[in-house]
Amino acid sequence: MTMFNGRLNPTPSPNPRSLYFSRVFKKPVRVQGQKRKLGRASDLVFALQEPAPKAVGVFIDHGWGNPSEFIPWECVRSMDEKGLEVLPPAQGDHYPAFQDQPGWILADKHLMGRTILDIDDRDIEVVNDVLLQEADGGWQLTAVDASFNGWFRKWGLLPLTNLVKDDLIDWKWVQPLSVEDAIATDRLQLSVTKEQLHDMPKEDLADALEELSGQEQEALFSALEPQKAADTLTEAEPRVQRQIISHLRKERAQNILSSLSTPQLVDLLTVLPHEDAEELLALLPTDRNDKIRGLLSEREVTALDFISAEYLTVSPNATVMEARRLVRASGLGYHEVSYLYVVGPQERSLLGVVDARQLLVEEDSSTMEQVMASPAVAAESDDIREDLATMFSKYHFRMIPVVDANDKILGVISFNDIMKSAG
Repeated sequence: MTMFNGRLNPTPSPNPRSLYFSRVFKKPVRVQGQKRKLGRASDLVFALQEPAPKAVGVFIDHGWGNPSEFIPWECVRSMDEKGLEVLPPAQGDHYPAFQDQPGWILADKHLMGRTILDIDDRDIEVVNDVLLQEADGGWQLTAVDASFNGWFRKWGLLPLTNLVKDDLIDWKWVQPLSVEDAIATDRLQLSVTKEQLHDMPKEDLADALEELSGQEQEALFSALEPQKAADTLTEAEPRVQRQIISHLRKERAQNILSSLSTPQLVDLLTVLPHEDAEELLALLPTDRNDKIRGLLSEREVTALDFISAEYLTVSPNATVMEARRLVRASGLGYHEVSYLYVVGPQERSLLGVVDARQLLVEEDSSTMEQVMASPAVAAESDDIREDLATMFSKYHFRMIPVVDANDKILGVISFNDIMKSAG
């Protein structure tokens, strides 16, 4: 997710030296003079610099366990809507494998499909394309397109682009928190004011929180007044609710809880781990505490009462090296990173699971899709405690993921939590 606070004004028209990323994405990469095809352009790699990121190479992912290739930009001789022509590799038939570097960002991996928080219009939008422009003998990333035209261009539906106006946002307004954060975690620069946040709809704020992680999520939520925070918390998905609650200070939590209705409190406590729910209940006045406990006791204990938000997810295309980096940067303890859960781009659907110990023995270039166990053993959100205990006894896992009816991962349950509750 990326934040911006302004649009191109007036919106520029792409000139003959400009090109949309969607027009070269997956196009052939051929050796100049030989017409030999090396593969298709899986991504374009840029170095983050001022005033705009500069192209440094072409990434080719061959898939199916085959090594990737990285073509330095000085070896690119031409790029247009038909594809790219490059110099022959210095050695052999292929270029060296792609190795990510500090300060690099990939157009498809780090920008396409990312959510944008527009603090001027108080709206949530998505990057559907990237505008490139030739400059100083190379190419620069000059703007992102939030219109639907990027999707049309990607699928070759060019006549339909006449029906929709491009919505170009100058790169200078696209502000990742830092070079490393943009690459590793897609974090944002949180430059919004409390007044601007107060005016934003709670639904949009909840969407924004769902796209953030770690300190940025905490920073955004901490800027909200108690009533706004309470309203936003009720709109957020359970995973985000658990993450936010786990980092609230006592005084802040009390202020937010007092702003929630009884039904809202019951709904919130239902999705929290048992220990977190108990801590929040202890902050309530005695009469309200008793009333909430009475309502909670009327319902049967299910998987949602035990799930934790302390777990790691990873893309199926991520390499073992990238996964190791994610584990080190997560700040989670050994028990929380026993497994990495492989999720798809659509609604965090659970695709498989990787035992963290595998990262020590697998090849650096292997992908999560290649090493994961699939399908993953998972509990459903309405499974009762007895079913969960049986599942742990059968499979002997330290943690089991919980999914909804659409296989979207909601959290994880640890063996120790189930055993403690049984006692």
